[in-house]
Amino acid sequence: MSARVQAETVVIAALGDSLTQGYGLPQEDGLVAQLQGWLDENNHDIRLINAGVSGDTTAGGRSRIEWTLTPDVDAVIVELGGNDMMRGIAPSDSRKNLTEILEILQSRDLPVLLVGLPSANNFGPEFKAEFDDMFPALSTDFETLLYPDFFTSFRTKLNDTSALTTYMQDDAIHPNAKGVAAIVEDFGPLVVELAQQTQE
Repeated sequence: MSARVQAETVVIAALGDSLTQGYGLPQEDGLVAQLQGWLDENNHDIRLINAGVSGDTTAGGRSRIEWTLTPDVDAVIVELGGNDMMRGIAPSDSRKNLTEILEILQSRDLPVLLVGLPSANNFGPEFKAEFDDMFPALSTDFETLLYPDFFTSFRTKLNDTSALTTYMQDDAIHPNAKGVAAIVEDFGPLVVELAQQTQE
């Protein structure tokens, strides 16, 4: 019985940076832990692997994607690009790295949920336009699921200083435990849809 249940469990690797890894939070308050709790509470037979590395860029994700894909992985969440943007890395370079990651996942017939993050305005309108277009374009090209903005569940509130302290850590870059919980509530159903794609 236990072997049958184990065989049916969908394993999803979350490849990402500090937003996935849970920077600045106790392990149980990070994205993967809270998302796993949400999935368990809603009786979804899904197991998440935290493959988030703080400070990682798309190049870093590209360099470790192969060994992240252990034989038990059925699908992948890709959440990378924020550090590229903060460092002013050319969006064309970020896009190339993400393309190579998605090509590898496609070659292994693994469903993907791509997570985007709109660029700040620091590097000018052309940089922002190219960076912001990267995620929906790649999602279309590779026919992945897309979550366009990691912070969409409270993005409209982030111009309010009080909301920043409600949802974000003091660095105003990473969500706090309450912010993660809001993200999970909005993001969770798409992760379930990703798991369902493994059975199609």
